[in-house]
Amino acid sequence: MTVAAVAIAAALTLAACGSDDSTGASPTTTTATTTTTETADVLELPTADELNALLVKGLDPATPLDEKIAMVQGSEVDPNLFDQVAAAAEQAGAQVEVLDPVIDNGDGSAIAQLQLTINGNVQPNTLPASFVPGDNGTWKLSQETACSIVAIAQLTSPACAPA
Repeated sequence: MTVAAVAIAAALTLAACGSDDSTGASPTTTTATTTTTETADVLELPTADELNALLVKGLDPATPLDEKIAMVQGSEVDPNLFDQVAAAAEQAGAQVEVLDPVIDNGDGSAIAQLQLTINGNVQPNTLPASFVPGDNGTWKLSQETACSIVAIAQLTSPACAPA
């Protein structure tokens, strides 16, 4: 619960920072800002349904490992973590659902809330989840969110080791 509370506070802080950026005074004629935002060019904001499909596919044991790695930022450091998280979720009877709305952070990333259900019981608190642009117009779960889920599942991973 403490990890979830810290993750919620961090995500709310990120969301608050993202909303402040839209009112900041930044010159529009600077070419440097155009260069640094090329990954966010025309990537359409994902829907909750699309992000749910991403999570379902990522936790499916039949999904090839290389596809799973492309779904989570920084996951190449610990590619076997997917199977561990899926096994822990299955053992706990846990399900995760991305809730509407999916919000544009204004920095090329998106955020939504995750609703956890364990053994058929909807948990009272949601967990913030951030998503970042992937390859070829796709979205992937941020490393920060993946590590929050890993902590909730009481697992450890080199991908989540403090820097």
